[in-house]
Amino acid sequence: MFKKIYQGLVMTGKFYYTEMRNIRKDSGAILILIGALMIYPLAYSIGYKNEVVRELKTTIVDQDRTNTSHQLIKMLEGAEQIEINRVAFSLEEAENDFYEGNSGGIVVIPQNFEKDILNGKQTNVSVFADGSYFLIYRQLIAGSVKTAGTFSAGIEIKKLMMEGKTYDQAMQMRDPLSADIHFWFNPSSGYGSFVMPGIIIIILQQTLLIGIGMLGGTAKEKNRDSFMVPVALKTGGVLPILFGKTLSYLTVYFFNSVVTMIWIHSWFNYPNQGSYLSVLMLTLPFLLSVIFMGITLSVLFKRRESSIMFMVFLSPIVVFLSGISWPASSIPSVMYYLAHLFPSTIMIPAYLRMRSMGAGMYEIRHEYFQLLMQMGFYFFSAAMALYFSAKHNTNFRGRE
Repeated sequence: MFKKIYQGLVMTGKFYYTEMRNIRKDSGAILILIGALMIYPLAYSIGYKNEVVRELKTTIVDQDRTNTSHQLIKMLEGAEQIEINRVAFSLEEAENDFYEGNSGGIVVIPQNFEKDILNGKQTNVSVFADGSYFLIYRQLIAGSVKTAGTFSAGIEIKKLMMEGKTYDQAMQMRDPLSADIHFWFNPSSGYGSFVMPGIIIIILQQTLLIGIGMLGGTAKEKNRDSFMVPVALKTGGVLPILFGKTLSYLTVYFFNSVVTMIWIHSWFNYPNQGSYLSVLMLTLPFLLSVIFMGITLSVLFKRRESSIMFMVFLSPIVVFLSGISWPASSIPSVMYYLAHLFPSTIMIPAYLRMRSMGAGMYEIRHEYFQLLMQMGFYFFSAAMALYFSAKHNTNFRGRE
C-alpha cells in the first residue's frame, strides 16, 4: 500500500513538473495565465479609478436673464456632478453643443422664471440628459434635482422668515422630517467599487479556463501524450495526472489571486472587510472547481484556437448571468440555474458579501457548501475525462 502511495506521489510530481514546463514553454499560455491577469485588472481598475462621473459638462440656456436665474446657475456650477460648459442664448445653440460632443446635457431656465417665483407661482426648470448613457444621465439628473431642491428650499425659507418666523422655525416647517442617509458597504457609491470585485473573479475564471484549454489543445496538436501513457494507468490511475496538473495551475493562480484580490484591492481602495484567511478559504474551492472544469473541457479541444473561441464566446454570457450587470433575481430561473455550472456564479455573491460587507465563513456557509459540491462534481468529471482520454490514446497506440 505504501509503495503504491509513494509511486502515486512520484507520478504526481512528474506530471506537476511536466505541466509547469509546458506552461513555461508556451508563450500563449503565459500571456493568458499570467499576462492577462496583470493587464485586465489594472486596465479596468484604472478606467474606473474616478468611481463616479463628476463635473459633467453641461450647457445652460438662460431664457430669463435675471438675478434669480443667475443665482440658480451659480448653484448648478457648485454641484459636484456638473461643470457648466457655457451659458447659451437659445436651445438651438445648446443642442448643437450636445450633438457636437461639447456637453453631456442641457438645463433650460424658462422665461419669467423670477417673475413666477416672486408671484408665488410654480415654475419649471427643464433638464435634457443623454438617456443612452445611464451613468451620465443619472449624474446630471441627480445634480440638477438636488440643486433645484436646495434652491426651492431657500425660497420657501425666505418667505417664511418674511412672515415673522425665525430661521430654525422656517427650517422645521420646510423640512419637518429630515432624512439622515448612510451608504453602507460602498460609501462613495462608486461604480468601480461595485463592479470590479466581481469582474476580478470572472477574469480569474475565464483566463484559467482559456489557459487550460489552450494547453490541452496544444497537447492534441503535437500528439503530446506523455500524461496519458499506459504506465500512468498502471501505477496510479488518472489521479496522479489530475493532481499533478491541478497543482501546477494552482501554483500559478495562487500568485495571481494574491495580486488581484489583495494588491489590486489595496491599491485602488476597493472594499476590503473580510479577513485574508476567510478569503483564502473561499478562494481555494473556487479555483479547484475552475481547474477541474477546465481539465474536463480541455480533453474536448483538438486545437488550441478552439478553446479561445469557445471561452471568448462564453465570457459575455458568464458576465450577464453572474448578477453583476443585471440583478440575479431578474434573470429567468432556467438561465440562472444553468449559470450555476460556472463557479463564478456561486463565488461572486459570497466574495462580495465577504469583502464588501465583512461577512465571515458562517454567513456564506450555503455558498461555500455549493462550491464544495461543485468542486466534487468537477473533480469526478475531470477524472473521468482524463481516464477515457488515456484509454482512447492507449487503444489508439495499440492499434498503431
